Amino acid sequence: MCYSIGEFSVLTGLSIDTLRYYEKEHLIRVARNAAGRRCYTEDDQNWILFIKRLKETGMAIKEIRDYADLRYQGDMTMQSRLSMLTKHRLFVLAEKKKWEDNLKHLDDKIRIYEEKLNGGFLQSSSS
Repeated sequence: MCYSIGEFSVLTGLSIDTLRYYEKEHLIRVARNAAGRRCYTEDDQNWILFIKRLKETGMAIKEIRDYADLRYQGDMTMQSRLSMLTKHRLFVLAEKKKWEDNLKHLDDKIRIYEEKLNGGFLQSSSS
């Protein structure tokens, strides 16, 4: 199946401008049809979904570009891509720990306010 950029935009939930930006940044290499129009495939859709996940987990565009370059080189780069993903996984785990700690502190503060309000103890506080 060959999707136009407009169809692919709807399919992926990314704007046409974002798709063009990804192409300009060499995150995705899009085939062209005989008329020179972009021709997105289902493989491109899966790749875009993976790029979105990488971005959502905090991977920088430069790193995604490096990963994309390796991906387009083929299976001979599998070890390098595995190393990149393993390193990024450690980053994600560290971020997860940080967010869990922040959430715990937020929950503690909420609990303190709820206890004070429910206990009828109203006192001005600087926090």
